[in-house]
Amino acid sequence: MFNMTKKDLPQGSGDENLIYPLLPLRDVVVFPNMVVPLFVGREKSIKALEYVMSQEKEIFLSSQKDAKIDNPSEKDIYLFGTLGTVLQLLRLPDGTVKALIEGKQRAVIKSFLDDQPFFTVEVEKLPIQSEVGLETKALMRTVNDGFQEYAKLSDKIGKDLVATVSSIEDPSRLADTIAAHLTLKVSDKQELLEAENVDRRLEKLFEKLRVEIHILTVESRLKTRVKRQMEKTQKDYYLNEQMRAIQKEMGTKDDFKAELDELEKKIKRKRLSKEAHGRVWQEYKKLKMMSPMSAEASVVRNYIDWILTLPWRERTKDKMDIEEAEAVLNEDHYGLEKPKLRILEYLAVQTLTKKIKGPILCFVGPPGVGKTSLAKSVARATGRNFVRLSLGGVRDEAEIRGHRRTYIGALPGKIIQYLKKAKSNNPVFCLDEVDKMSTDFRGDPSAALLEVLDPEQNFAFNDHYLDLDYDLSEILFITTANTLHSIPLPLQDRMEIIRLPGYTEVEKLSIAKQFLVKKQFEANGLDTGNLDLSDQAILGIIRQYTKESGVRNLEREISSICRKVARTVVKEGKDTKVRIGATSLDKYLGVPKFRFGHAEEKDEVGLTTGLAWTDVGGELLQTEAVVMPGKGNLVLTGKLGDVMQESAQAGLSYVRSRTRHLGIPDDFYEKVDIHIHVPEGAIPKDGPSAGITLATSIVSALTRRPVRHDIAMTGEITLRGRVLPIGGLKEKILAAHRGEVTKVLIPMENKKDIEDIPKKILKKVELVLVDHMDSVLKEALVLEEGEKLFAPEEECEPFCIESIKKSKSSIPEETAQLVS
Repeated sequence: MFNMTKKDLPQGSGDENLIYPLLPLRDVVVFPNMVVPLFVGREKSIKALEYVMSQEKEIFLSSQKDAKIDNPSEKDIYLFGTLGTVLQLLRLPDGTVKALIEGKQRAVIKSFLDDQPFFTVEVEKLPIQSEVGLETKALMRTVNDGFQEYAKLSDKIGKDLVATVSSIEDPSRLADTIAAHLTLKVSDKQELLEAENVDRRLEKLFEKLRVEIHILTVESRLKTRVKRQMEKTQKDYYLNEQMRAIQKEMGTKDDFKAELDELEKKIKRKRLSKEAHGRVWQEYKKLKMMSPMSAEASVVRNYIDWILTLPWRERTKDKMDIEEAEAVLNEDHYGLEKPKLRILEYLAVQTLTKKIKGPILCFVGPPGVGKTSLAKSVARATGRNFVRLSLGGVRDEAEIRGHRRTYIGALPGKIIQYLKKAKSNNPVFCLDEVDKMSTDFRGDPSAALLEVLDPEQNFAFNDHYLDLDYDLSEILFITTANTLHSIPLPLQDRMEIIRLPGYTEVEKLSIAKQFLVKKQFEANGLDTGNLDLSDQAILGIIRQYTKESGVRNLEREISSICRKVARTVVKEGKDTKVRIGATSLDKYLGVPKFRFGHAEEKDEVGLTTGLAWTDVGGELLQTEAVVMPGKGNLVLTGKLGDVMQESAQAGLSYVRSRTRHLGIPDDFYEKVDIHIHVPEGAIPKDGPSAGITLATSIVSALTRRPVRHDIAMTGEITLRGRVLPIGGLKEKILAAHRGEVTKVLIPMENKKDIEDIPKKILKKVELVLVDHMDSVLKEALVLEEGEKLFAPEEECEPFCIESIKKSKSSIPEETAQLVS
């Protein structure tokens, strides 16, 4: 037996030491005035209870420090406990005993006496504090309030217990009753049991009450949150179960699951960029959690489909055979040497470097010259896929960049959409009619194209819908336009401009014979034996039924002839053969639609042939001038623009400065009016290139000298008579050749442009380079035999300056010095 010395035992304030059986308790602390049922199974404990019942004695109740120990020793038992009486003892069938015990009074073990057949201990009863001071009352009230708050939060405390506790006036009993009903750990309850001083016990009790209240508050908040979440979860679960049942009846659930499985396989097979790969898996996980009937699921599914259908890493193999590419280009198009050469250069560089950013080409030329069809031929020659996007009328920036996914019905921009059609990441991408875009409040689409067509930026093109970087750098972009002035300069700066001039008559004839006639024969079901279309007939169509730089209308007229011949063949039989010459065109095409511009048949006064350039090519521009009595007015008609009117004024000023030089009276402008008219007055005309033409007509009308009918001219005039360069020289020379003009006067500074003119044309049209109006007049005006155009003494200086110099004495000194 383990014996403790006196100094090892706790010192109580009582003086009565009694010997009692000891009942070690597990996971429970019994307080005075507390009735508690205990289930006892250990043999020693059962014997102790039976002894107490037989002897009608009290038993000492003390808790074990460790509830897991089945055979506790003295050191495993708390010294402080409670003396209690056994009210009832009931042996159960399983051999255990149920005891109903009431705690009576605190006590403390003074010594352990024996442990056989059960523990017996010597205890000292602790006195009960009977005095109730103001501080104790305050503590009692505080603890009472705390317990009421605790009871509101705990569902284990009934209202009857709260009322009973509120009526207790004894502080020790109040503390013990409340402590017994708190859900505290054994160590915390033991601490309250060992507190001998009531005030101290109440303070500790209140501290533990506050902790428990805080815990219960947090628990309540968590329970509310969990309950709310569970209600939502249960609601979602219930609705989802209903939807599953409906879908099962309709057969859609299995379809959706199969669709998701197929989508997952596609994602795994698809080669994507790193960013796109992460995004598509993220969206797929969201889709799996959604109902297939929800609107959001449709949006996510469409987004995933767009990502998976784009050719992120799919490429076609480029053809590197330059000779084959050249043969393809020549087979599809006649002429167009510059763009063909540029494409072949691109292929050559790619062959050497193996890697090159796609060039950005811009084909500029009048309608019908083959810009779009040339882009198709480039795709065929390089072995790439071809897509064409028409930009005519596009005015919304979102057409290029797409709409953000937040909008209903949002889609990617046209660039991404057409790449899906291309099915490869390196197609030939034709942006047709890039000069026809416009701007409104929705943005500027040409500004959005800046990134697309910039080789330094388009490797990371970001579409608003995809919100992913897409590499456009391997695409061969080809844009087409009729004019450049409507294309913003920053956009022009990103493109390599290649001009496609209008076709000559010779080129149109060749194109018609090699391409158009065969194409229309096939389209209208004719054999080569059904129709014989002579070269003169084709030239007649070009001259009298079309007025264009390209061959689009020429093809329509040939198609019209083929349709009429097809009708004849159907009526008369497949062996029918029709021959069409220049004289029989009106039978099939009606009266000529256009007046074929010929040079005048004879030399006339005041009538000069000029040259103009329009979007459909070059034109002969007849300029008429007449002189009539008047007061020096200059009348201009023919719907002339401001620049052309100013050119006429400059020409007249030049003539007035050369009156004596040209043998014209000095005061002619005071007595006559000059009327200049450019025929076809309904057609607007403008530009400075008619300057020397207007001046020549004025000089001819004033000097009554005819202008040669076989000469045409073009050039801008200055007040000093200098001839400045002009544009569109090739088209103008082609128009002169078509009108059977044999000599053309052009500015000296346009000499560099002569190499663009076909050599066949230069053999039939003589080009004369002029740098001064005097040279123009010498070439253009018809003189009698032995007649000189200019007076010898005046040939170097204009008359007006000489006359001022000769009359210095009659003008102010300052003006005379200025003139000198």
